[in-house]
Amino acid sequence: MLSTLIWLPMLGAAIVGFWPGNLNAARLRSVALAIASVLLVVTVWLASQFNLTASGLQFQEYLPWLPQIGLSYKLGIDGLSFPLLALNALLTWIAIYSTSEKVERSRLYYALIFLVNAGVAGAFAAQNLLLFFLFYELELIPLYLLIAIWGDTEKRGYAAMKFLIYTAVSGILILAAFLGITWLSGSNSFDYDSMKTQGLPLITQLILLTVLLVGFGIKVPLVPLHTWLPDAYVEACPPVTILLGGVLAKLGTYGLIRFGLQLFPETWGLVAPGLAIIGTVSVLYGAVTAIAQQDIKRMVAYSSIGHMGYIIVGSAAGTPLSLVGAVSQMVAHGIILAILFNLVGIIEEKVGTRELNVLNGLMSPVRGLPIISAFLVVAGMASAGIPGMMGFVAEFLVFQGSFSIFPVETLLCVLASGLTAVYFVILINRTCFGKLDNNTAYYPKVQWRERVPALVLTVLIFFLGIRPSLLVRWSEATAASMSAPIFAAMPSSTDISGDIKPKLSISYQPSTFSIEK
Repeated sequence: MLSTLIWLPMLGAAIVGFWPGNLNAARLRSVALAIASVLLVVTVWLASQFNLTASGLQFQEYLPWLPQIGLSYKLGIDGLSFPLLALNALLTWIAIYSTSEKVERSRLYYALIFLVNAGVAGAFAAQNLLLFFLFYELELIPLYLLIAIWGDTEKRGYAAMKFLIYTAVSGILILAAFLGITWLSGSNSFDYDSMKTQGLPLITQLILLTVLLVGFGIKVPLVPLHTWLPDAYVEACPPVTILLGGVLAKLGTYGLIRFGLQLFPETWGLVAPGLAIIGTVSVLYGAVTAIAQQDIKRMVAYSSIGHMGYIIVGSAAGTPLSLVGAVSQMVAHGIILAILFNLVGIIEEKVGTRELNVLNGLMSPVRGLPIISAFLVVAGMASAGIPGMMGFVAEFLVFQGSFSIFPVETLLCVLASGLTAVYFVILINRTCFGKLDNNTAYYPKVQWRERVPALVLTVLIFFLGIRPSLLVRWSEATAASMSAPIFAAMPSSTDISGDIKPKLSISYQPSTFSIEK
């Protein structure tokens, strides 16, 4: 079934791209939406068969491919990768549904969307390092074309090229680290379970881990490796931006945990303090910079940098609770960011601008966009971490799990969550309230079909916020198994050449975590 999530979208790309005859954009959209719906059904079936108590890989598949170079087709998922696979399927459906029926060059557009979906799904499921790298690079060219061809303004070519260069550098660094891990460990295979880094000198582990952190940090992106993000997010059309922010960025955080934290438990404790500081800086930088923006799409883009920083802090702490929070934050961030970009796209289409100085009074029930404004208020509250919504659940888990390890950084992140409320209050106050201009406020009506993506995402935000166990239970067992080696290897004092002595003891029960010094 994992192969279905990878090869069905590739088949879908071939179907919509090479179907004989002339199909209009509306018909192609219906075909693409049907294929995306099948992907959602397969994901739901996987969820029904997923063993919540198992910490190891499930639904494994193996096929020798090129054993001469150590490449095999090996797939498997656990509590870290399955929630992200589900997020990928959901947001692909949302992106296709929110695409206009009149999109130009529709065959190429939907084919590229499916190739991105296949690459991301393959990366999350791959259990061979070279296979992961192949899928990691698969989405590069499709996203470049999606930004360059269907971007919003004349700067789309620049943004696409910047994205291409940064992502290519990220891939080169990751491949170099993978080759170093395999060759230095003496392994004949790139299979994940055959990687043995614990026998390497700590200084070698530190170098390899640092290369991985930089490579995946570009994808997240971490400050100061973030400069491609605002341009790419702002210039891409809203459906593509949903995929960029909601799914693609999660490849970076997933890689940090899967190939950084899990492969280098001995060294993670050495880089974790610095990583927590970088994550905190990203949180504060994203919040402060978002406050200063006048373009609401750019404001949401900078807010994404800040919210990805929470995931970095939770991953750096490495406790079971903080790792559950990090995975939950990946899902929550993807869903909340998707609804924000969807609403911003509708506002720009109907009003013709994204500038805060021009937008006002959209909450007007007569001539404004009242329902879209109501959805925007809900999305802003969710992003600000208001209790009862999934954003609060994820952030609270990160804060509670990280405080015992990094109290100062965690408190600064809590402060930054307050700044999130500030810039969303600014956005909502200037956009939704105030007086409409009587000369220009004759906006086209928003059809019910256009409201469906925001409605679906709003239901998920409330449902998973009120029933948080449905969000966190998928990763509990996996998080406990990932964190145990870190604390078992954590030295009592930082000495690269010294012996490793346990500093913390850890115990775990489902839905109950305790950490003792």
